[in-house]
Amino acid sequence: MSHSAESGRTTFADYRVVLTLRPGRRPLVASLLARLPIAMVGISELLYVQHMTGTYAVAGLVSASTLLGVAMGSVVQGRLIDRLGPTRPLLVVTALFTVAVTALITAVESQAATPLLVPLAFGIGLFEPACGSASRALWGRLLPPGPALTAAYSYEAISMEVFFILGPGLAGALVAAPWPGTGMVLGSSCMVIGAVLFALSPAVRAWPPAARAHAPLLGAFASRGMRTLALAALGFGMVIGFVEVAVPAAATEAGNTALGGVLLSVWSVSSVAFGVLFSLRPWPRPLGPRLAVLLALFGASVALLALPSTLWGLGVAMLLAGALITPQSTSHSMAIELVAPKGTAAEAFGWVLTAITLGLAAGQSASGFLVERGGPPVAFLVAGACALVLAGVVWARKASVRAVTPEVERPATERPDAALA
Repeated sequence: MSHSAESGRTTFADYRVVLTLRPGRRPLVASLLARLPIAMVGISELLYVQHMTGTYAVAGLVSASTLLGVAMGSVVQGRLIDRLGPTRPLLVVTALFTVAVTALITAVESQAATPLLVPLAFGIGLFEPACGSASRALWGRLLPPGPALTAAYSYEAISMEVFFILGPGLAGALVAAPWPGTGMVLGSSCMVIGAVLFALSPAVRAWPPAARAHAPLLGAFASRGMRTLALAALGFGMVIGFVEVAVPAAATEAGNTALGGVLLSVWSVSSVAFGVLFSLRPWPRPLGPRLAVLLALFGASVALLALPSTLWGLGVAMLLAGALITPQSTSHSMAIELVAPKGTAAEAFGWVLTAITLGLAAGQSASGFLVERGGPPVAFLVAGACALVLAGVVWARKASVRAVTPEVERPATERPDAALA
């Protein structure tokens, strides 16, 4: 890969190429529909279960089970998509997702016990259609390496941020509907329709199955650079998890609980705005150092959230911290193109999603504990410290973020040392 391609510098003309590419139009629109409710479904599930059971403890357990399912399912689905093409796997998991959602709603309405709700919620996460992985991998088939492909990855990251802005607000509004499960049904239906349309679009159906070949047991994760990327994604998710608990807690302490969600949306707004600007002049240029530097700056900016004594000050600090979200998401997608073994793009993206999800779960759990004992400022400071530690590890491994070596891609029987084994 050329230096210019690795640096990821783009222009607005590159975004125009992506959005007007004829083969990509139908899957682009369908993937938007499938991913729009990605933040809405989980929050709607949480609010719905809490409303019906009367306890956040059960709702939190159900929500955590769904996250665990997403963490496991994204990698499995990604590997199937790489091997079989997206159409068949997506249609199958979408059908199973529909069954899982229907089963959970039926169980909640029947006032079923928590031990039944938890595995049903896990099924929802496990079978949530991995349109994000497939869509990201599809761009690598529609566009050659270069600025336009980088713009496509930046677009993917920016669109996800927009969905995370809209999702919580839609979920919060729909829980007030006459039936509190309305948001969950609408969000799931949107995801199902979008996934089916994406899977059946011509560009996706033309995606051929991979040629049969020996593959490492760990798949994309066999690449050392992929493991470095996963560490960066883990730190990214962990910091966000800390903030998602500590910011609403700070708003509650200030006597204005409703502002907690607004403040979280604020940092997503700055993320979208700065994400486009950053793609025009990314820094540092090499991806290895960039992953570490962006994570370290993100951690430092979140640690500064401990300083403001008012919600207005916290909002300004959130704007600054949020500016570093989309640049990291875009850099993760670009690094996949560099470090993932050939033919494992969808699975590699699944590993990134898994790392982020596990980081979110760890950050939320630790933040809740720290908020209870020391208040939100302590949680912000610990989040910053965790990010700096992981950024140091990523920096030490930055040399691994380079084009994957042939040894990772080739079957064992084709390696030069195979005859000596």
